[in-house]
Amino acid sequence: MGVIRVLLTIIFVLDCIGLTVAVLMQEGKSQGLGAIAGAAESYWGKNKGRSMEGGLVRLTTIMGVLFFVLALFLNMLN
Repeated sequence: MGVIRVLLTIIFVLDCIGLTVAVLMQEGKSQGLGAIAGAAESYWGKNKGRSMEGGLVRLTTIMGVLFFVLALFLNMLN
C-alpha cells in the first residue's frame, strides 16, 4: 500500500505543477474593446476550441478533474 501511495503522490505533485503552468499560459477572458465592436465573432472567436487556447482550456479541465480525484483518493488512503 505504501508504494501505491508514493506513486500517487508523485503523480499528484506533477499534476499540480502542470495545472499551474496550464493556467498561467492561458489568456485572460476579457476581450477589451474588441468585444464591444463584435470582434469575438471573427474566425478566431468561432474556432477557439481548435486553437492552442482551446487545447489549454481542455487540458486545464482534465488536469483539474485529475487533481480532485487524486486528492480524494490520497485522503482515503490515510
